[in-house]
Amino acid sequence: MKPSRHHSNRGLKNWLAYDVGDRCLIQYSRYLRGDLYDLGCGEAPHKDYFLSFVDTYTGVDWSRTLHDSKADVVSDLNVRIDLEDEVADSIISLSVMEHLSEPQVFLNESFRILRAGSFMVLQVPWQWWIHEAPHDYFRYSPYALRHMFAKAGFADVEVEAQTGFFTMIVLKLNYFTARFVKGPRLLRFLIQVILVPFWTLGQLLAPLLDKLDRNWAAETQGYVVLAKKN
Repeated sequence: MKPSRHHSNRGLKNWLAYDVGDRCLIQYSRYLRGDLYDLGCGEAPHKDYFLSFVDTYTGVDWSRTLHDSKADVVSDLNVRIDLEDEVADSIISLSVMEHLSEPQVFLNESFRILRAGSFMVLQVPWQWWIHEAPHDYFRYSPYALRHMFAKAGFADVEVEAQTGFFTMIVLKLNYFTARFVKGPRLLRFLIQVILVPFWTLGQLLAPLLDKLDRNWAAETQGYVVLAKKN
């Protein structure tokens, strides 16, 4: 089973961003097992995909989410999570920690609820615009991520860049130019007719051009962290 390729937010300007996310899920799904907890689950778009690898899925999110929450457990991730110690065989958290005002508390709590010998998979943006304002607080370098995970108690912390420079810059340009699609319906249509070839060509070429980037970590779209609790 593959991650959903028909996410409700997937569009002409940003399908490459969702392809990058799908690649991340496919790569790291082998670390998910047993009782999985999705911290900051939102609409739980990947629940069915996760259930092809794990025994149970529990979504956790707070009551003030901007999404149509599908949380099984309502809990603020900035404070003590309303779960018992060591209940999770695996944890996943996708594009969540940038929205938390107390990220170290979140990682400490993730460590607490994770069972020994198990993994946490976390994804965060790096070169990305402010979104879900006003709850967009931080961007994390690889050094900050390693430091914060180690401080929480995790071992074997690995940080991987999701894209090279070209994918990052193409997506940022696409999101920026999409802001010009406004006005009466006919005008919006005409602007899109002009922009769609630009959006499409850039997204097709960017993954190929990323091969020229020798240091993805410097200007990537985002990072994925794999961390183990010994």
